[in-house]
Order: sequence, then C-alpha cells, then structure tokens
Amino acid sequence: METSTGRGRLSGKTCVITGAARGIGRATALLFAREGARLVLADVDGAAVLPLRDELRDAGAAAEAVAGDVSVPDDARRMVDAAGEHHGRIDVLVANAGIIPLVNVVDATPEDWDRVLAVDGRGMFLTCKYAIEAMLEAGGGTIVCLSSISGLAGQARQSTYGPAKFVASGLTKHLAVEWADRGIRVNAVAPGTIETDRVRRLCSEPGGPEYLNTMARAHPMGRLGRPEEVANAILFLASDEASFITGVVLPVDGGYLAR
Repeated sequence: METSTGRGRLSGKTCVITGAARGIGRATALLFAREGARLVLADVDGAAVLPLRDELRDAGAAAEAVAGDVSVPDDARRMVDAAGEHHGRIDVLVANAGIIPLVNVVDATPEDWDRVLAVDGRGMFLTCKYAIEAMLEAGGGTIVCLSSISGLAGQARQSTYGPAKFVASGLTKHLAVEWADRGIRVNAVAPGTIETDRVRRLCSEPGGPEYLNTMARAHPMGRLGRPEEVANAILFLASDEASFITGVVLPVDGGYLAR
C-alpha cells in the first residue's frame, strides 16, 4: 500500500482504532494510513495486529500496536493513552471492536448475553469514556462508533448482538449531545451484512449458509457489503469534511433499512 504524502484528509491526526486486526477495523486502518493518519492499532489478538502495524510502518505510516480487551478498563485506557504516549494526543477514536454471535433467544445463554454486552456494549462505553477524557484536554476530537443495522431494526437470530448494537446507537446520540459544545463530535456507522472473516465463517456454522443467502437477498443491492465500503464512510465522519455532523447513525447497508 501507499501512504499519504501529507495532503490526506487525516494528515497530522492521531487515530485509535479498536478491533483493528481484521475486517472493518483493518480496512479502516489501511485507508486512514493512506490519508495521512498517525495510528494506534488496538486488538485483543496481539499476534494478529502486529503484522498490520509492520505493514503500515513499511509503507511509511506512523503506527503503534496495543493488545488488550476493550471490556477491561485498564486495557481500554491503555489503548487511548498510547495515542498520547506515541503521538502526543488523540484526535479520532474508531470504536470498532465487537463480537457477532448468531443465536436466537431460546438457544442463547446468560453467559452469551454477558459476553456480547461486555465487548460490544461495555467496551464501547469504556473506550469512548477514556477518549473523551483525553479529547477534552486536547481541545476536541471525533469518535466514530460501529453500530449495525441490528442496532436500528429487529432481526432474527440477533438476540444478543442486536441489543448490544442498540447500545452503540444510543451511546452515539447521547455522547454527541453531551459533548458537542466542547468540540467533540460523535457519530456512528450502521453496516449491513459485510463480507468480513467472521461473516465468511458463518458458512461452516449451523444455519449459516441459509442466513447469508437470506441476508444477501434482503439488501436491495442484492449483495453483501465490503469492509472497504464501510471504511470510506468512517473516514468521512472522522474527517473535517463532516465538521457540522454529530449524533448521526449512518447506514452503510445497500438499502437494507430503506425497505
């Protein structure tokens, strides 16, 4: 990949991306690097995020990696603090880390519920909390949360994941109102079904192939989305081009929610 020559839309900005090793997080990291960002790549899988860091460094980007679990307060704080330690400040947080189980409410266990809410709900709360604390000291910043079509509308087999993404949508709107007058914008993207590694693995899970076929047909464009398509929307919301936009949950869903 080629990085920006300093004229990118994120030139000079320090960006923390959680869940950066794969899928939408990885696509966002690659795009942000091309747009001149200085990066902190955070992921629970430290071994998986290091090759991405090295790839970006080889291409000339300023990139650091942090391994940790966003649901653990000390880990979430370390992810945010790494931006200041390595790059002087934090300008952008992409709160992307999450897990996506496919289960109905009868089959789901209390432990399933707790695990999803810990990562997708509590983890987003913690990373946003610590990022906002740092952004207040820096004079402002931008947060982009990862919600989902499941965080705006009901879906079958999303009894744990969907409610967690409603948390993401709600947190986005409340934080946007709470901190707008302090120079902090908070928005979210709500992807449809995206061809990430996790979604591809559904093909080998019970009911997975049928679910994917149903979802592809449910998107009016007739296909699943690509991680790069979501990353482009995240870039827009993170950039100064969206300077008068806050509190938005932007669908990137091939028309799914417009049906």
